[in-house]
Amino acid sequence: MAATLELAERSPSDDSLPTTPVHEGRPAPASAARRRARRAASLVVCLGMWQLAVHWRLTLGIVTFANVPAPSDVVPALWALLHSPKLPMHLFASLLRVLIGFCAAAVVGVGLGLAIGRYRMLEDTLLPPLEILRPIPAVAWIPLAILMFPSSELSMMFITFIGALFPILLNTVHGVEAVDPRLVATARSLGTRGLSLYTEIILPGAAPAIFTGLSIGMGTAWFCLVTAEMIAGQYGIGYFTWESYTLQNYADIVVGMMLIGALGMGSSMLIKRLGTALTPWYRLRETHR
Repeated sequence: MAATLELAERSPSDDSLPTTPVHEGRPAPASAARRRARRAASLVVCLGMWQLAVHWRLTLGIVTFANVPAPSDVVPALWALLHSPKLPMHLFASLLRVLIGFCAAAVVGVGLGLAIGRYRMLEDTLLPPLEILRPIPAVAWIPLAILMFPSSELSMMFITFIGALFPILLNTVHGVEAVDPRLVATARSLGTRGLSLYTEIILPGAAPAIFTGLSIGMGTAWFCLVTAEMIAGQYGIGYFTWESYTLQNYADIVVGMMLIGALGMGSSMLIKRLGTALTPWYRLRETHR
């Protein structure tokens, strides 16, 4: 109590107080610029090493770069694809499949995760079969997807759904279980019950973990896209990549891989930014490295 009174009696002009505001979790502009420069430099170095490895036909035991396309081969192929009239159709087909599969996985994963995380009976009855299904790779679902759905489009959306579901589900469960029980007990003592308990306590407390799961799930959905578009189809970035392999257009394979990686990274970052904006009560404190 005495320490509290002592702090309250200090004047704002006390020399012990900081004279400049401190923005926790926000690096200074110069520091942010240096980080961006380091990241750009790392990409340039990786591309340079890739070019040199192909140029010198580097062989590292069981790994060889003798037949790998170099960046100097990939850039013209990327330029050609960017000017191809099929690119918008490829992008639209892939974006639609990933978006529908991801949205369905988000609804099911978050809904089940909120229920399983709160009720032990549901955890005991629903989580074991889900845990058995979780390690099954997406490619193993292709035969069943073809048998279960009347169209190839629905089958491809199902594969992306399966890929995104489990990261979202498990992160939601862990987020709900990590909510401080004292918050729940306090809310109940104040009369909060039922749906209000979820919307006012459980969901805000688990929201950071949920958005982490959504971000990972979006990346996994793109990861499963090539597998999904192996089923059938005439358009899609995954289909373009697989077709390039069958036609031995090796530079186009790398182009398709780069597009999937860029789209997956961009969409995951978008969800992460959205989660940061929607959870102002939660900020990760960055440490200086």
